[in-house]
Amino acid sequence: MLNYEEELKKFKPSLEVEEIEDAVYQEDLSDVTDLLKQIMDQKK
Repeated sequence: MLNYEEELKKFKPSLEVEEIEDAVYQEDLSDVTDLLKQIMDQKK
């Protein structure tokens, strides 16, 4: 059974759109294009 009081204590509000955007751009994430470029560079 869920203890709603305990769950509410753990709750963290979601990030706002601007904060999410900043968090994503701060990470060095590779997308498919980056991976394909790396593969092509390795084959040269």
